[in-house]
Parts: sequence; C-alpha cells; structure tokens
Amino acid sequence: MDHIVIIGNGISGVTLARHIRKLSDKKITIISAETDYFFSRTALMYVYMGHMKFEHTQPYENWFWKKNRIELKKGYVKNVCTKSKTLHFDKGETMPYDKLIIATGSKPNKFGWPGQESNGVMGMYHKQDLENLEKHAPNKDVCKRAVIVGGGLIGIELAEMLNSRKIPVTFLVREDSFWNGVLPEGESEMINRHIKNHHIDLRLSTNLKEIKSDENGNVKSIIIEETGEEIACNVVGLTAGVTPNIDFLKDSEIELGRGVKVNRFLETNIKDVYAIGDCAEQHEAIGNRRPIEAVWYTGRMMGETLAQTICGNKIEYKPGHWFNSAKFLDIEYQTYGWVFGVRGRPEYEKHFHWKHSDDTKCITVAYNKDTNEFLGINTFGIRMRHETFDKWLTEKRNVDYVINHLSEANFDPEFYSKFENDILSTYNNQLQTA
Repeated sequence: MDHIVIIGNGISGVTLARHIRKLSDKKITIISAETDYFFSRTALMYVYMGHMKFEHTQPYENWFWKKNRIELKKGYVKNVCTKSKTLHFDKGETMPYDKLIIATGSKPNKFGWPGQESNGVMGMYHKQDLENLEKHAPNKDVCKRAVIVGGGLIGIELAEMLNSRKIPVTFLVREDSFWNGVLPEGESEMINRHIKNHHIDLRLSTNLKEIKSDENGNVKSIIIEETGEEIACNVVGLTAGVTPNIDFLKDSEIELGRGVKVNRFLETNIKDVYAIGDCAEQHEAIGNRRPIEAVWYTGRMMGETLAQTICGNKIEYKPGHWFNSAKFLDIEYQTYGWVFGVRGRPEYEKHFHWKHSDDTKCITVAYNKDTNEFLGINTFGIRMRHETFDKWLTEKRNVDYVINHLSEANFDPEFYSKFENDILSTYNNQLQTA
C-alpha cells in the first residue's frame, strides 16, 4: 500500500489528506513542526482580539485524525533524499515515503535589518507569532508602542489587532500610498485616510533602517532610513511579505526557484514528489496570476486537485477566475477578475470608479477600453456575490451590462438600492465626459 507523506499541516496539506482518504485507503502521514493539529491561520488575529479561543480555530476535533486514519507526526524535516525516498528529521529519525507532497507554506520576509533577531520582533503568520505577541504586547502598559514594517494585508491585520488593545501603532509603508502596487489610486488613498482615522501613525514612503535593543536583547526602538528619526517601541511586526518555506530542500534534487517548481499537474521534476499551496511555484504563470499565490482558497483547490491525481485520476490544476477578500480595519474588501493598480496596468485597461460620500465605500470596475469587455471589479464596504461575477467573467459581459445589473450581484439588495442611482448617474456622467 502506498505511503503518502505530506510535509505541512496547513490548508493545502490537510485538504489533500482529507480528499485522498475520501478516495482511497492509502496510508497517509502529515508532518508539522508548528502545531499538533491543523488550525485556521486566518483566524489567529481573532484569538488575540478576544473574539475566540485558539481551540476554536481548529476546524476538526482531535479524534478526527485517528478516526480517518490520518497519522500526525510532529517534527522538523532537515532534508529529503529523493533517491532512497527517505525523509531525515533534525532529531536523527528517518521516514520512508512512496509519494511525497511538499506543503510547507511561507515564512515572513526578513531583509537583513540590523537587530531583526531581537526579542519582540515577529511576523504574524505562525502560532508562535501569536504567542510572541501575547508575551510582548499583552497590553499598553507592557507595550508602549508597536512599529509595523510593510503595508500589505498582514500589516493591516496586525495594526487592527494592536489597535483593539489600545496599543499605539506606527506603520512604516515603503510605497507612497497604501498597497498601491495592488490597488488603484482612489482606493489606496481612501485606505490611507481610513488608517489615519483609526489614530494609527501611518508613515508613507518610509523604510526601516535598523532595530535597536536594550542590554537584555529586547526591542527598544527603530531608526527610520530616510530621516534617521528614532521611534521608541517594544514590538516590531515584520509584515513585508512572505517567502516560500523551502530552505530544507536546498541540498535535494528537487528543482527550486523562489518556491518549489511545479507543472500544471503540481508535479516537481522528481517522480512521486509534488508541491502545493504557497510554497509551490508554477513554471509558467496561469493567465494573469502570479507563479506563487499565498491565498487560502487556491491552497485548498490545489489539495483537492492533487488528491484526484494521486488516486489515479490525473487532472490539471485550474484555479479559474481570480478572486480574493480581506478587511481593512472596518472596511470589507472583495476583488473578482483583474483590476490592476497604478503599476503594471495594461494599456487597454480602463477604470470606472465610484466612491460614497462617507469615504468608506467605493467600487472600481475595470474594462477593456477597445472592446468594453468587463475585466474585474474591486468593492469596498459593499458585499457582492462571488458566483455572479464568476458567471459574468466567463460570459465575457460588457461593462454596461455589469453596471446596469450590479444589484443582482449585491449581497444585500435593499442596502445596495441606496447607492444604485448614484453609481449609475456617476457612470453615465463619466461616459459623457469621456
């Protein structure tokens, strides 16, 4: 009987294990050095904010694994010998496999800043980060100020977490407007204002130079690159993106780029070795998607797809239309299809932008200026239905159709009717002006 070994117990690895078990009676082992059981990474922030306990982040009861004959092994894999199909652990143990799946996820970027190993410096990705945060920032008496470095989605989550405990936050963002590598101008500027309205000290076009620590190795301040200003703080959150967690494969035969290189079937260059989730890097990007995607739902889809292949029904990974969702403090964000920010926007892409007068709701619709084909939408503060936009993107609807049928896509049509006329008249005015 095949022994399937999965390194990593995140959403990709666990989805794969569950679906292999549904389809077969193969022997399955999941290896993790982080936690005994799978937990929902996206829920970590709510534990710190007091909305739930850590055990509530575990979707499956502890008996689930034994009942489903999925073996769990806590340990750190030091290296992989693909010739003998053996894993070597840091404590000297070994484990043979028939098929190996690498699902080790990501780790926070560190850019070699002086002092980045000090006590009180952390990412916000692992359970250990949450434990670290509880230790160094339990309240505003222990943590007088926190500095967050990097303006992505994890950065804004960490700001919200600290804000919930009234801990003052300085937010260093390298770009000249928040997340403007992804968001169009109007949206990015609205989020700048929203962050400042929450009394967060947002510093745009600002880089970290170094982290200073006291005689006990605890963070005491940071120095800003541009001005040399010193800001006293007790916690530094490094949220300047993530990198695939693949250092243990450096000496193996497995082909690596930034991540583990895979084809459309999620196969590596070595027979019986696969990679899924945000440590996997597509040889060629799929459409406009990035070769590595650190997104929860694509990790789940890769797990479901690969389970079919491993159980004899070889199928290609097809993620479909891009979508994502997040929260910027109080503002919910959703994106469907492609709406490019200031950088990297194709020449043919044109935007229609509408913003509510309360400065917390807006939509941006992207379309092809030559053909009027609908390309994508960003919504802030207005919840929309995934299925509707997925259908319109597949049907290649034009922008007029989408604007005139937006109420069909809205989660709450009554709520939406308050904006409908304003959106339509703004759109018609922009058309006439154009």
